[in-house]
Amino acid sequence: MAHLFRWLLRLTASLILLGLAALLLAYYFASQSLPDYTKTIALPGPTAPVEIVRDNANVPHIFPSLGASDEDAFFGLGYAHAQDRLWQMAVMRRTAQGRLSEVFGRRTVDVDTFVRRLDLYRLSQQSVAVQTPETLVALRAYSAGVNARLQEINEEALGRGAPEMFLFNMPLAPWQPADSIAIMKLMALKLSGHLHEEILRARTSLALDDPERLPDILPDAPGSGIAALPEYAALFPNLQRFAGSTSISPADPLSPLFPLAPRGRGGASNAWAADPSRSATGGTLLANDPHLGLSAPGIWYLARMELATGGVIGGTIPGVPAVITGRSDRLGWGITSSYMDDQDLFIEKINPQNPEEYLSPEGYKPFTTRRSIINIKDAPPITLTLRWTANGPVLPGTRFDLGTITPPGHVVSLGWTALSGEDTSVSAAIALMRSGTVQEAIKAGEAYIAPSQNLVLADQRTIAMKTVGAIPQRDARHQSKGRMPSQGWRRENLWQGRAPYAANPEFVTPRGGILGNTNNKVVERPFPNHVSFDWGDTQRIHRWRKLMQTREVHTRDSFIEAQLDTVSFSARTLLPLIGADLWFTGEAAPEGSRERQRHSALRLLSEWNGEMNEHLPEPLIYAAWVRALQQRLIADDLGTLAEEFKHVDPLFIERVYRDIDGASVWCDVRQSAPRETCTDMARLALDDALLWIEERYGTALESLRWGDAHQAAHDHETLGEVPLLRFFVNIRQTTSGGDNTLQRGRTSGEGPEPFQNVHAAGYRGVYDFADPDSSVFVSATGQSGHFLSRHYDDMAQLWRRGEYVPMSLDADLARAAAVGVTRITPRN
Repeated sequence: MAHLFRWLLRLTASLILLGLAALLLAYYFASQSLPDYTKTIALPGPTAPVEIVRDNANVPHIFPSLGASDEDAFFGLGYAHAQDRLWQMAVMRRTAQGRLSEVFGRRTVDVDTFVRRLDLYRLSQQSVAVQTPETLVALRAYSAGVNARLQEINEEALGRGAPEMFLFNMPLAPWQPADSIAIMKLMALKLSGHLHEEILRARTSLALDDPERLPDILPDAPGSGIAALPEYAALFPNLQRFAGSTSISPADPLSPLFPLAPRGRGGASNAWAADPSRSATGGTLLANDPHLGLSAPGIWYLARMELATGGVIGGTIPGVPAVITGRSDRLGWGITSSYMDDQDLFIEKINPQNPEEYLSPEGYKPFTTRRSIINIKDAPPITLTLRWTANGPVLPGTRFDLGTITPPGHVVSLGWTALSGEDTSVSAAIALMRSGTVQEAIKAGEAYIAPSQNLVLADQRTIAMKTVGAIPQRDARHQSKGRMPSQGWRRENLWQGRAPYAANPEFVTPRGGILGNTNNKVVERPFPNHVSFDWGDTQRIHRWRKLMQTREVHTRDSFIEAQLDTVSFSARTLLPLIGADLWFTGEAAPEGSRERQRHSALRLLSEWNGEMNEHLPEPLIYAAWVRALQQRLIADDLGTLAEEFKHVDPLFIERVYRDIDGASVWCDVRQSAPRETCTDMARLALDDALLWIEERYGTALESLRWGDAHQAAHDHETLGEVPLLRFFVNIRQTTSGGDNTLQRGRTSGEGPEPFQNVHAAGYRGVYDFADPDSSVFVSATGQSGHFLSRHYDDMAQLWRRGEYVPMSLDADLARAAAVGVTRITPRN
């Protein structure tokens, strides 16, 4: 027995030693790709020496040689991006190309199929020819910088450039200008959402017995009324009503690599500016925090470039040679999603005599077709037949539940402004960086196509906001006004080109001295000059307006305070409505009873000021209550379609509880004999919420923490679900805020963690032009995409706590605490 024990001990020790050796070997290979920021290296590409100074936050400050062209600055940016975010860039490029399955196998076939049908990469290749000469120089120099890093990795055996490369065999082709344009188009896809809105509006129209209830559940932003739309069934009378889901895999769009975000998780943002009359220091102020899906690493990369026009600093996107949001010494610019209606779905009638033709206003025409082969790792390739009509690419009925709204003998095509082979958005972004005044920046925006943004601007004396991006010119007789799919063979439904740039909303030097946008409605115009019917915010704007108007003058710090504000206007509005007949009305109840829990919850909420603070219990009780309430109100009317309404719409609940246009009818459960009141629904929903909370967090309501439910999920897109590795690559942190606070933390709305924070401000910046070098910024994770780097997550806690790092163009300050200086000289 002792002999056996000794052998077991030896075996166990050997296994432990082998495990440690394997871990050390894995660490050795993974660490080889950690960038060395302090070195001098000769590389092909630059015209003169380039210096990249990494400040103490690892933000690269790129200095070409004195007198050298801007070409070398773009080279340096490409090199820095490839140093820190090579894997991210490679994955985004393959996503835009529809070539992920060559690396990841069958799990990404649906992603590749969808992207190939849009033909994003071919359109990007075509768009190279229409860029300005200055942009072509920048794109080629940037590509040279990326490729110089790839050459360095190969020559010096630097661990394949990223640790993920050891797990996935991903050959890296040289970077090209078309790749940068493709990533810009990919971002346009990530920020788009009108496709989802059209489909859901059509499905809901089919599901409701009473068409008068459609404006309740899908309410318009407050403002002037909109002309009545036809029922979707009236446009296509042969459609089956109350059809269930037809998606082959409804969860596919939630894949981390799927480029089109689920409904409610497209673009969002805050941006505002104050002119000198409203600034305590006498200079203009600008704040911006664009919101995107959270990931590790985040989409934003902080960088500074020294151009011939001066230094520029701010947030860049790896793969794109431009500061997307940031400032120079003379101009600051911020972006918010404009929610411009730049997408339309068209129902195309197939020729019953020839399935290769579709009906157009001129008669039947052949589809434009092309075959495309998707190569799949460890599986046979798939051959797709891509089909386009004059309106856009044809989408399969199995995607996005399109089959439920498509009549037999028809297909659906997508019209979208980003599907252009003459996309000059990158040229616009680079021209914006070189602008020195508000008017120059507005002029630069004319070349911008997609994704449409509100550009908030501030120079030394002037502030402005201009919507940039191509607005489709629609006919005033359009059947659905672009709000639902329309008949693609009727001339009045077709796009008539691009609206003139002068028609894009513009606000310069407002009388009140302050302007801003929280994705709210910016103009009220009659169709077809409406810009959009669906806006991203109806709530945050009220809190922002209050914060701006309660001070006569503002400072950098007051703008930071507003950026980090966590008070929910929605909670302050809804709680008095839904709890009107419940506050302090219950009878005494024994400890542990449902009535006692309800009393405790109502007592807590009655004393709450609406602050969605991570340390408080009230935000969790409120969020669970209104979520349960909305589900109770809509479940009997919409059936399984109710599952598509994943987020609470405060306007819907407000309409119901104020009984606007008879909306209180939603409170009655149609299948039950009694007539339920809205008070009954509120009480039942509160009980549902408390039961859910007890099952998840226990019965002690006072000890609840909103942050436990509202954890920010910065997950690695490819390794985030891998056992063991996920603990190293994912970044999780408790956060304040919510769906409708200025410090926005959009919740997932589904699954076992419906309040998980999945969509938030990945970048925050505040710029003060009275003292530009006092400006600050921060990203949500860190600069590096290498999970072994200390810069992978070193900004994450700063971001969570609402702290920032200096955003200075002072070269001496950058050098003073530099973590490294890279000197690149031209290789002969």
